[in-house]
Amino acid sequence: MVNGVLHYYYDPLCGWCYGAAPLLAAAANVADLAIALHAGAMMSGANRQQVSPQLRQYVMGHDARIQQLTGQPFGDAYFNGLLLDNSAVFDSTPPTLAILAAEALGVDGLAMLHRLQQAHYVDGQRLAEPAVLQQLAQEMGLDGAAFAAEYQRQQGEFAAHVGRSHRDMAAHGLRGFPSLLLELNGQLQRLELSPYLGKPQAFAAYLRGLLGGATSHGATDAAFCTPDGCH
Repeated sequence: MVNGVLHYYYDPLCGWCYGAAPLLAAAANVADLAIALHAGAMMSGANRQQVSPQLRQYVMGHDARIQQLTGQPFGDAYFNGLLLDNSAVFDSTPPTLAILAAEALGVDGLAMLHRLQQAHYVDGQRLAEPAVLQQLAQEMGLDGAAFAAEYQRQQGEFAAHVGRSHRDMAAHGLRGFPSLLLELNGQLQRLELSPYLGKPQAFAAYLRGLLGGATSHGATDAAFCTPDGCH
């Protein structure tokens, strides 16, 4: 068995990344496999969006498909709370900074991502607000003052981190989020999540097979999100 790294290109506000969360959770339990997170800032800067009836209609169509394919729960506080709150903003930068800060402080980044996804899609919380992120970080066991300081520091690292993610994605033909590259023996291969949505144990078995020398599947028509929308 060789050691491998699963490179995960994600966005905390990407619905299909939420749909894939059980697969990544299963991957985290695969022996001899590390997971590296690479944020893509899908709804950052000029792409951040105020909640509106148009946004609600758009995301609810995709969310229904995600729930059907993956079984992931969407809460009433999200559908009939956050998505009706026209004062709320969808901005990928603050939750990404929270994940980077958590990692820097020794908390598993994937666990932080999954907590943020639950807060957004189930609890309907505003992930663009630092106070919300601070509370979630403390729930994850982080010291509030240390998290606040590291969150501030990560603002200076954010552009470089996202730039690396985008360069990697372009170099390997990754079209959007979620995307995976498996690094084995210095070689990178693209993996497809779509065949395994809703099947986390099958995905874990697939990864164990690849670590043991099996050949990866070919590309499929995957569901993914970009700053221009989900497909």
